[in-house]
Amino acid sequence: MRRQCFSHLLRHCLIFVSENPLTSLVVVGVNAAEQARSIEYASKIAATVGAFKGELPDLRSDLKPWANDPDTRELVDPDSIDIGFHFPGFSRSFNCRSLLVQIRLHAVPDDTTQSAADAVTSIVKAIGVDVVGFNHHGQQWHLSTINNWQFEGVAPPQAGAGEKIKLCCRQIFQVFNPSTDS
Repeated sequence: MRRQCFSHLLRHCLIFVSENPLTSLVVVGVNAAEQARSIEYASKIAATVGAFKGELPDLRSDLKPWANDPDTRELVDPDSIDIGFHFPGFSRSFNCRSLLVQIRLHAVPDDTTQSAADAVTSIVKAIGVDVVGFNHHGQQWHLSTINNWQFEGVAPPQAGAGEKIKLCCRQIFQVFNPSTDS
C-alpha cells in the first residue's frame, strides 16, 4: 500500500518536475528496474544506488518509483533512468521524506570503432541529473545539474545535506561518463 501511495504521489505531483526546457514537453523517466537491460546498465544503476547509500546509509532505494499505468506510460522518456530513495522518516536536514533521482541520458557516437559496420554503435552518457525532495505535502525542492546546480523550492535542504546530494550527482557523472584518460 505504501508503494502505491508514493507512486500515486509521484504521478500526480511530479509530472511537471521533469519538464524539458528545450521542447517544453512534460516527460516522466523510465523506472531504473526497466532500464537494467544489460550488465553495463545494471552496474551503473547499482553504482548510483551505492553513491547515495554511501553518503546516506539509511536510505532505502526504489528502482520502480513510477506507477505502471496507461497515464504514466504516455509520458515516459526512454532516455532517462529514475530511482526513488526513501528516508526511514522525515529528514530535517534534507527537508523531505523521499528523493526522486532522474538521470538524463544521451547517445553519442562511439569514436573508438574501427570499421564501417561498427560506425552505428553509440555510447550512452549522462547529460544531467535532476533530484527532487518530497514529503507528504508534495515537492519541497528541486536540484538540476543541467541548469545552475542550485536548490529551488519552498524548503531546500540544509547546506551540508545539499552538498551530499551534489556529491552524489558528481559521482553519477563519473559512473556514466568515465574519463578516457588513463
